[in-house]
Amino acid sequence: MNDVPFSEPITLKLQSAGERKVASSWEAIECMQQWPDRARGRSWRAAYRACRDALDGWRTAHEARTAFVKAARTAGLLVTGHKST
Repeated sequence: MNDVPFSEPITLKLQSAGERKVASSWEAIECMQQWPDRARGRSWRAAYRACRDALDGWRTAHEARTAFVKAARTAGLLVTGHKST
């Protein structure tokens, strides 16, 4: 299982760690494990699955990144002014 880098890093604002840049599917999975319980809804599960699938070669980095950005935006963790694709 190889890490799958994103085309552009995503910056999140986490309460526990401050700002964090996420640049790959593996980093996204690690980061999502630190999200607050209130942020672990449907979009979180979809992003987690998309990032795992990208690591296994079932999805592209673009698909994983797009799902991760959607989950971060839904959770209110995405730093504003960030491009989603």
